[in-house]
Amino acid sequence: MEKIETILRRKQPELQLFCDNVHSSQNISAILRSCDGAGVLHFAYSVNDDQTLRIHKTITQGAHRWVERKRIDTADKTDFLKKKKENGYQILVTHIDEGALSFREVDYTRPTVIVMGNEKDGVSKEVLAQADHTIIIPMMGMVQSLNVSVASALILFEAQRQREAAGMYKRARLSETERNRYKAEWIRRDMIVRRSKGWIMA
Repeated sequence: MEKIETILRRKQPELQLFCDNVHSSQNISAILRSCDGAGVLHFAYSVNDDQTLRIHKTITQGAHRWVERKRIDTADKTDFLKKKKENGYQILVTHIDEGALSFREVDYTRPTVIVMGNEKDGVSKEVLAQADHTIIIPMMGMVQSLNVSVASALILFEAQRQREAAGMYKRARLSETERNRYKAEWIRRDMIVRRSKGWIMA
């Protein structure tokens, strides 16, 4: 319980990640692990067939239990991002174009949604239209991009670096009421997992 309280005090609810049609459940699982490591609380994704993706526990190593994930219907993903913008979030979309900024050149201390595109085609046109900035990871080799889970990790930990330098992990960003709500839910999940493994007798 003490560890859960500590982690909740570090969570950054206004640093979020959205995957646009990333259809590999292995990549999604790896991204969730990076989200947890960077203190991200909210992760969302959309896939074209509107199916919930499987989570690979051997990849997440349990990180999926500490990140709130939500599947957004394809028809709703533009409205999802528009509402984020209305609530003061900047939308940073990974996309290669002439105006793209290096991922290190943006301010992640602002409320931010990082958008990652799918493994082959990148982000959809309707999602790209919502971008406040397009961002890239500068590449010095023959290939233009990294695996989406690797790229997500690099961007998330640049955000983590900036937020840590700004002292944003030292002060709880969730209210006490919010922390108590998440703590109750997380303890319930943890008890279920421990009982299923025989660590706690029912």
